[in-house]
Amino acid sequence: MPKLVQINATCNWGSTGRIAEQIGLLAKRSGWNCYIVHGARYVNNSDLNAIPVGTKKDDFLHALKSKLLGGHGLGSKCATKRLVKKLREIKPDIVHLHNIHGYYINYLILFKYLSEADIPVVWTLHDCWSMTGHCTHFDKIGCERWKTGCYSCPQKEAQYGTILINNCKRNWVLKKRCFSSIRNLTMVPVSKWMEKIVEQSYLKNAKIHIINNGIDLNVFHPVKTDLRKRLRISEDKTVILGIASDWDEEKGLTELIKLSSNPAYQVILIGFTSEQAKNIPSDMIAIQHTSNQQELVEYYSIADMLVNPTYNDTFPTVNIESLACGTPVVTYRTGGSPEIISLETGIVVNRGDYDALVEAIVTCCINGKEYYSDACIERATKNFNKDERFKDYILLYESLLKNE
Repeated sequence: MPKLVQINATCNWGSTGRIAEQIGLLAKRSGWNCYIVHGARYVNNSDLNAIPVGTKKDDFLHALKSKLLGGHGLGSKCATKRLVKKLREIKPDIVHLHNIHGYYINYLILFKYLSEADIPVVWTLHDCWSMTGHCTHFDKIGCERWKTGCYSCPQKEAQYGTILINNCKRNWVLKKRCFSSIRNLTMVPVSKWMEKIVEQSYLKNAKIHIINNGIDLNVFHPVKTDLRKRLRISEDKTVILGIASDWDEEKGLTELIKLSSNPAYQVILIGFTSEQAKNIPSDMIAIQHTSNQQELVEYYSIADMLVNPTYNDTFPTVNIESLACGTPVVTYRTGGSPEIISLETGIVVNRGDYDALVEAIVTCCINGKEYYSDACIERATKNFNKDERFKDYILLYESLLKNE
């Protein structure tokens, strides 16, 4: 029985955690012995062989080193050495990386093992961290320093950045040398946009194999619900839905708050912390984080459209989930977000063009949800069925084992 080890910051939590879990379950049904290596902070129950890396205390110390000294991915030495010892015992046939950033693993120690083990490594790119000095996205500010060395970082204090010593250039050099050390490395961008990024990065010599994200169509589909009544939303209002794992300006929060001032719209936003929810305008409906997919389906189903004015994104799962529930999407032309949408299933406008965003919303209102619904469901079914998309990973694993 071949052995698959996936490594991700979360365990069956959030979009990347659920993707790793679903890939593992499909591989398990296909005869693989499957493990999921994960950080300590974001963990749900898993049906895979789960291996936590370190503790929450280890994560905190790693985060402190990252924030103060710009050493993200360079902490957690003892925890990663213990992981490597475990991996040597397991002897995986394939190691599949997802997000190895997240304050839980030391990439120098991990990649030294991967290079010495000389086994096929698959790396799904959910963001751009693997090709930069520290940031996960650079699209919003149009930065191209990642192509040549990440010097004078304009996003010094961004996620995984630093408040003191800026070691961005050093990190870029370390990552380039480390990540290029794997002889049998296959990069899996989840969008055509990400593929172009890889082709311009120091990982351009690796094999590249696009696999789009998929979702569970048995879960995400239109449902009849009285949720609108329970929320006391009048029938004459257009329901605009927004969903994010972390709400901030990069996810378009400013635009959605502006939209909420229009009395014709009822804006519902999902993904707030309890503290954030206190500062949301009273005319909006703010829902805290939820891992209840059935609850999400109800919100998608009552929405007239999903509005996703994201400034940095790779291939947002929320767009796919919305289509599967028969709900059109209005989104900015950001990263791989437009690739999910067709002319029949939503509208794409230039990033940051609020007037065009409003115009697109008005167009969707005039056309009516029923104008888009069938095409939305058809597009999701044809292109983003997880059983089909994640089967592509199994086929990739098998081809790598055969050295094809």
